[in-house]
Amino acid sequence: MTVIAVVDYDMGNLHSACKGLANAGATPHVTDSAKDIGRADAIVLPGVGAFDPAIQHLRDRDLISPLKDAIASGKPFLGICLGLQILLDGSEEGREPGLGIVPGWVRRFRYEPGITIPHMGWNQLQLRQPNLPLWNQLADDPWVYFVHSFYADPADAGVIAATTTHGSQTVTAAIARDNLMAVQFHPEKSSDTGLKLLANFVASVQAKELAGIRG
Repeated sequence: MTVIAVVDYDMGNLHSACKGLANAGATPHVTDSAKDIGRADAIVLPGVGAFDPAIQHLRDRDLISPLKDAIASGKPFLGICLGLQILLDGSEEGREPGLGIVPGWVRRFRYEPGITIPHMGWNQLQLRQPNLPLWNQLADDPWVYFVHSFYADPADAGVIAATTTHGSQTVTAAIARDNLMAVQFHPEKSSDTGLKLLANFVASVQAKELAGIRG
């Protein structure tokens, strides 16, 4: 039984993500407990809303160090939307420091004629790490659903797993490094593509568990 801790810090509806994980054969466990995060086989950190309240809610629940420790230990991690942004050092949206797990900054979209901000709706991914297990059996340049006014700007472009475009701007849509993966879009709102992505994450967790048993 693959248990995935879905971190609850009052920053979004967790039901859809949990349903997708359950359909993929995992047991999602919604929690704000550091002990549960430590025991889980993997972590999903979803989130919608503003940067500063997200950091404040994590701090109030004493979850910042447990999340950092879990990621550093090699536990599989998937951040979604705001759950990607707070991995960086900080954001133009607020004043709180981010988790600093991925060096870089969260930037605001530049205003330009003909585009709307927030960037909302379906858009295509350009895969920068095409062999990433998260993308297994997805269509080329898959369509996914975005809702955001800010985007991650990692210091190391090598961690960028996918980009997307909005107007003339090409921005980070996903990052990946070792056991850490995070996406700016919403898999739970991205129809079959999003469900397949969540299933791929679960499969990668199960493969790691199997390798550990065989090892």
